[in-house]
Amino acid sequence: MSITSRARRIPDGGTVVTGWLLDAEAVADDLSAGAARRLSDVAVYRQAVADVVAELTGRGRVPSVAMAERVLDRRLREADFTVVLSATPSGPDAAIQRILRDVRSYRRRSQNSANDLAAMIRITLLTQIDVLWWGHVPPYKTDADVFATPNLLDLDALRRDGKVAFNYRRQATSLLGRAVRTAERAAAPGHAPATVGLRFACARAELIVLLNQIAADFARLAPPGTPRLWVTSVARSVAYQRQLRSLGYAALLPSAHCVGYAADVEMTWFRQFEADHALRAVLIAHQRDGDVNVIDEGQAWHVCVRPGAGRALRLIPRQR
Repeated sequence: MSITSRARRIPDGGTVVTGWLLDAEAVADDLSAGAARRLSDVAVYRQAVADVVAELTGRGRVPSVAMAERVLDRRLREADFTVVLSATPSGPDAAIQRILRDVRSYRRRSQNSANDLAAMIRITLLTQIDVLWWGHVPPYKTDADVFATPNLLDLDALRRDGKVAFNYRRQATSLLGRAVRTAERAAAPGHAPATVGLRFACARAELIVLLNQIAADFARLAPPGTPRLWVTSVARSVAYQRQLRSLGYAALLPSAHCVGYAADVEMTWFRQFEADHALRAVLIAHQRDGDVNVIDEGQAWHVCVRPGAGRALRLIPRQR
C-alpha cells in the first residue's frame, strides 16, 4: 500500500501520519495468505453459522456444552464451513479444535462477555473469518511489542490534527485518573459509554480509514444530536487479550486485535439517542460491501477490516 504522507516517529515507537491520502492507484486485493476465499464463500459461511445457531436454539432450547459439541463436530465438517476453515493458517482440524475449546471454556462472568453459550458459539465461529484474513500475520505478543511496532498509527496525534472522525478515550491508568472517571460516571451517568477505554490508542492505517468512513456514514443516518461513533478498543497484545479472557470477556485467540486490524465500537450506549439501529445498518452495509467482518458482541460490536479494503479511500471522507 503506498501512502502520500508526512510521517514522524512518536516516542512510544509508533508512527503517526498526518495529512495523508491512501493511494488510489490500481493495487490488486491482497488475498494471498489472508483472504484466500472469495467474499461469496465468506457469505455462505456466515449463513451456515446462523443455521447452526438456529439449530442449537430452536424451539426455545438452551444448548448444553455436550449438545453444542455434538452439533459442531458434525456441522463444521460440512462444505459450507470447510470452505473457510480449510484456508485458515492452521488448517480445518486445528480450527475445529480451537472452536470446541472455546465452547468448553465458556463462562458467563462479565456483562461484556457473550450473553450465553449460543452467543459464544456464534462469536467464535464468526471470528474464524478474521483468522482467515489475518491469521498469517505475526501477533503482538506483549505490550512492548505494540509500542515498538512501526505498523500502527497513533490516534492521539491524528486526533490533534483533525484526522479522526470518531470518539474514544484512553484507559485511566493512575489512581487519580480512575477516581476522576468514577466521579464523572456518578455525576453524569450515560454521558459516555461504560467502558474502561483504550489501553493502546493505535491501529493500522486501513482500519482507521474504514472507521472514519463508518463514522461519516453513521453521522448521516443517526438522529440529530447523536454523538459521534465511539470506538472502545483497537490494537491489543496477546498478553492483554489473555487478561481480558480471564476477566470473562469474549476475547479469543487468534485475534485480529492483536495484529492491529480490528476494533470494537460501542452499540448499547447509542440506544438513549435512538441511534443504535442506524449504527447496526451502517455496519451491516459495510459488511455486505465486503469491507469488514462484523460480530455482535452485545454492548460493543467487533469490526475487522478485510485485506485490501480502504486502500483507495481518504483518511477523512469527503462530505456528501
